[in-house]
Amino acid sequence: MKRRILNVLIAIDQLVYVLITLGNGSPDETLSAAAWRLEQAGRWQGKLFRPLIDKLLWFDPEHCKKSFLAEVNRKHLHSTYSIS
Repeated sequence: MKRRILNVLIAIDQLVYVLITLGNGSPDETLSAAAWRLEQAGRWQGKLFRPLIDKLLWFDPEHCKKSFLAEVNRKHLHSTYSIS
């Protein structure tokens, strides 16, 4: 049940990101991962939102960085999509 709730939250997060960017964001990227990526690229959006998100999720240190790494490592993909 915990995994199902997490899956729904991730899907909502990804939808919100695409809506905020008016369709310009990747439909498979979370707000947190995008904030980290944008901050690393020196973009004002990342510099504004990455610290805000990490502060809101104070119980999860470096949340945005971990979210970005999860995207890079394809942690949210179903096992049938893994490359062997």
